[in-house]
Amino acid sequence: MMELSRLRWRCRRGMAELDEMLARFLDHGYSSLNGVQQQRFEQLLEYPDNVLLDYLMLKMISMDRETNHVVKRIRAALTS
Repeated sequence: MMELSRLRWRCRRGMAELDEMLARFLDHGYSSLNGVQQQRFEQLLEYPDNVLLDYLMLKMISMDRETNHVVKRIRAALTS
């Protein structure tokens, strides 16, 4: 797993919406994920901005259950 400061840097994207969502999630949800879910979050950060935004806006759904769980948790962090 990646250290938090490096992960925070990777959450900085080219879209303000993504920056806000991902930073908020790091502050209010990332630490409660299990190891597999944290890996899925790190994998999500490898996607291009437009694909990641489609996942977070539920325009696309992953075939992987853990990835979908992480997306749900990111969205939930927006309201916490």
